[in-house]
Amino acid sequence: MEARHPLASWLRLSLTPGLGAAAQRQLLAAFGLPDAIFDAGHSALAAVVGSPVARLLLDHDAGEAVTRALQWADEPGNTLLTLGDPAYPASLLEIPDPPVCLYVKGDVALLSREAIAVVGARSATPQGEANAEAFSASLSRGGLGIVSGLALGIDAAAHRGGLSGPGRTVAVIGTGADRIYPARNGDLARRIAAEGAIVSEFPLGLGPLAHNFPRRNRLIAGLARGVLVVEAALKSGSLITARLAIDCGREVFAIPGSIHSPVTKGCHRLIRDGAKLVECAEDILEELRFPAPEAAPIRGIAPIQGDAGDDTVLSALGHDPVDVDTLVHRTSLTPEALSAILLSLELEGRVARLPGGRLQRL
Repeated sequence: MEARHPLASWLRLSLTPGLGAAAQRQLLAAFGLPDAIFDAGHSALAAVVGSPVARLLLDHDAGEAVTRALQWADEPGNTLLTLGDPAYPASLLEIPDPPVCLYVKGDVALLSREAIAVVGARSATPQGEANAEAFSASLSRGGLGIVSGLALGIDAAAHRGGLSGPGRTVAVIGTGADRIYPARNGDLARRIAAEGAIVSEFPLGLGPLAHNFPRRNRLIAGLARGVLVVEAALKSGSLITARLAIDCGREVFAIPGSIHSPVTKGCHRLIRDGAKLVECAEDILEELRFPAPEAAPIRGIAPIQGDAGDDTVLSALGHDPVDVDTLVHRTSLTPEALSAILLSLELEGRVARLPGGRLQRL
């Protein structure tokens, strides 16, 4: 059955272990469609990719993996795209190494929609997550799709924001399309599959291998017109995505933050190196020449009028992370009184506790 299926040869080509994407494209350039590759003899193949790779290609039995992929593609909501498919996203053809096959769960058309990538730290601050969701919601209302990587923190917040508007969202994952990682994002992933799209270039069943996540970042950058970095440390996968975006001729945007926070130093470096500083979603829409979205109510905790003690503490907090000892010094309150006020402010959603015992005003 597989031999007659139009996708079988594409899958056999992509599922041959040890045959990298560059070699796959070399063979396609030399022979045309995959059927012609497998009809060619060893000598003809060896002239293009060398004898060891040619032998591997002809000898490896990918039948079981091909059958599994074809069965997966027959399930409702699942699609296999190949380089030869008219629905293959044109934006990925502009990157240096587009995948031969893409596994998609959800709406394939979203991969060809005008989009912005929103990325950032997994260990994001509450304010960073709020920024990512709010920016993504506004951009989605403005008609841009939101592309991200389904990680914890900024990625998850970006997907939630994207789903709240008509632009919707695409999650590019570093595992097989039949796997959900991290498990904590399971409900979000299922919602994205139903209302947006999940895409992977990796074989079904493949688990979370560390080296695959930086690799998938080129697809995040490639599917979008630009990349917005919300929070990022200096050594961050988000900076890799930003560099890949620059290589592909995409725009890079960054939200500035506290000079004391380690998760904003990457954004500051990007801005110093030429990324566009943005303070609201309209800055991005204007740069990409998209109309500003209609105003929408911001969901969240409404401002609450506090007493003088609340105002004193909020003023002392400023907008940078602060430890308790510093707040005691700034407010001249006793530790007990300060603790009671901070607890009240936390419950109201106006202050968040950060790792290391520091606090930040929201």
